[in-house]
Amino acid sequence: MSRQSEVSQPQKIRLLSFNIQAGTSTARYHHYVTHSWRQVLPHSQRVENLDAISDFVADFDMVALQEVDSGSLRSGFINQSKYLATHAGMPFWCHQSNRKVGTVAYAGNGFLSRFRPDAVEEHRLPGVIPGRGTLLVRFGNGAEGLDVAVVHLALGKRARAQQLRFLSRELDSSRNLVVMGDFNTGADAKTVQQFCEAMALKAPTAALSSYPAWQPQRAIDHILVSSKLEADAAEVFDVAYSDHLPVAIEIKLPEAVELSEATRPVLAVESGGWI
Repeated sequence: MSRQSEVSQPQKIRLLSFNIQAGTSTARYHHYVTHSWRQVLPHSQRVENLDAISDFVADFDMVALQEVDSGSLRSGFINQSKYLATHAGMPFWCHQSNRKVGTVAYAGNGFLSRFRPDAVEEHRLPGVIPGRGTLLVRFGNGAEGLDVAVVHLALGKRARAQQLRFLSRELDSSRNLVVMGDFNTGADAKTVQQFCEAMALKAPTAALSSYPAWQPQRAIDHILVSSKLEADAAEVFDVAYSDHLPVAIEIKLPEAVELSEATRPVLAVESGGWI
């Protein structure tokens, strides 16, 4: 059987970004204290929550995940990217582990897709406190290709600025580019605006408040896309699966962008390549 089968050019694809808090829902600020044990120990609700998330993400073509656990004690040694991909019917998935607390808790980025990338790269983001990264998924070659970067930026303003400057150097604005994830700040922040200007990006989700999930007041989860891409149907979803709400858009791909159906997953990503 052929590794890939060519797809007739999809006019539009649906993109979703979701910080899943390792499969733990939070409904009030005090739950960060009273439910803190859930960040280090397994519990039955986590699997139920993952099942609900997998049903939800099944309607999308590409999904960026943040705060996803790759198989520690708290997740019951379940790789959550793999679990969600399998149960959502997504043929391709990959994962980047950025922060490990012994074997108790792992945190990182994940990516699920109906299409097979040509390359996947891992980049460690700079910062005083280590444990942030970017997962770069590349489709096609040359200027007509599509790059999708999954990011989870730092809480601190100075570290975020440093990380965005790093991304400005590492990402290729000559290609069709999507940058999505938890930015921990609004799209109107000076550092994000400078990044968008440098990379010729626009922010169709800028007005969508996604945090906290139970009373969203801050728009900190974003999907940034190349200015040359048509983007619409920006939406935030009121689902109680995390302390963040997921955000989504639909983009129209240029005819020159060719995607191929995925037929197998990539299990892990290493710096400079994949395995």
